[in-house]
Amino acid sequence: MKTKTIKQTVTFPAARPLEVYKLIMDAKKHSAFTGSNVSMSTKVDGRFTMFDGYCHGFNMELNEGKKIVQGWHFAEDGWPDDHFSICTFRFEKVPGGTKLHFMQEAVPEHKAEALKSGWKEFYWQPMKAYLTKKKKK
Repeated sequence: MKTKTIKQTVTFPAARPLEVYKLIMDAKKHSAFTGSNVSMSTKVDGRFTMFDGYCHGFNMELNEGKKIVQGWHFAEDGWPDDHFSICTFRFEKVPGGTKLHFMQEAVPEHKAEALKSGWKEFYWQPMKAYLTKKKKK
């Protein structure tokens, strides 16, 4: 199977790296910004599920506030049942906020474009909206 790598960089204004890290790793916060049920282990080798089982996977490396590496499986046509892509989230403190460096490796080639836009639509934009709403309170 041919695969591709997706790389994206997103800046979250007025958010600390730990805040952005916890949006992904805290099941309640993750559920709040995605609008889906989320179960998320905070331990290496722990499992997660979200979007009603559309995504599931496991934690490979966790460095609080700095880095997350996870194996992700998507319930997509043509995505082999035993195949996991590797998602790496790196958090960098920058003036005025946090820069998130994201890389997803081993994405089945025919799904790469859809996932590229999916991360923006279902993760980065809702995460920014969640953080903005939280700051206004």
